[in-house]
Amino acid sequence: MGIEDYGGGQTPRADVLVVTTNDVPGHQVTEVIGEVFGLTVRSRHLGSQIGAGLKSMIGGELKGLTKTLVETRNQAMERLVDQARARGANAVLMMRFDVSEAADVGTEVCAYGTAAVINKS
Repeated sequence: MGIEDYGGGQTPRADVLVVTTNDVPGHQVTEVIGEVFGLTVRSRHLGSQIGAGLKSMIGGELKGLTKTLVETRNQAMERLVDQARARGANAVLMMRFDVSEAADVGTEVCAYGTAAVINKS
């Protein structure tokens, strides 16, 4: 995996802007639509779990698990944006991720924030 495979985020021309801040400089919030979220739960296949277990004994990055978590976060973010768009938003403010174990079978990732309509000031 190259460095581009370890990140996420939006393209520069995204139609729904997602930010972790309360506001967007140079923009005014004209409507608050409400909470939106994107949720996904992923598990790893047995071979990857065994490999990660062996790697954890000797130390170092668990690259397979890292790749899975990146893919999972990106999928949760895509679902967040899809929900915001469907509700008429062009922005999501105060976006956050929540990550937890799901019944010892996978990792649950939730991306959430406040859907809003913003306009340039």
